[in-house]
Amino acid sequence: QLQLAESGGGLVQPGGSLRLSCAASGVNLDYNGIDYYGTAWFRQAPGKEREWVACFSAGGGATRYAGSVWGRFTMSRDNAENTVDLQMNSLKPEDTAVYYCAAESNYYCSAATAATSFEYWGQGTQVTVSS
Repeated sequence: QLQLAESGGGLVQPGGSLRLSCAASGVNLDYNGIDYYGTAWFRQAPGKEREWVACFSAGGGATRYAGSVWGRFTMSRDNAENTVDLQMNSLKPEDTAVYYCAAESNYYCSAATAATSFEYWGQGTQVTVSS
């Protein structure tokens, strides 16, 4: 059973940076060097729906980003360590949310990436951007 655990959240001032990490356990994200699981970062602000911010497809390929974070966030994946990171730069107050990592076998990211498509979730980590 795949388990995910996020870390790295916290309080940061506008314009600052944070790096979130998601550690996978129980199952490898890749199989024989091929990315078996698609992985994604989502976030959910109070009173809002959970939205995806970055997504990495099974089988590799380009990472997709939501327009609201494009150019500021960078998602990376290390299959040797079984981790998925999210580097967040130039943070804005509207980036405040609980951030979740998610995984789904053989998932291919698109602009229609939705939370309902992912079976495996971490517990979330709070990111607060405030002066």
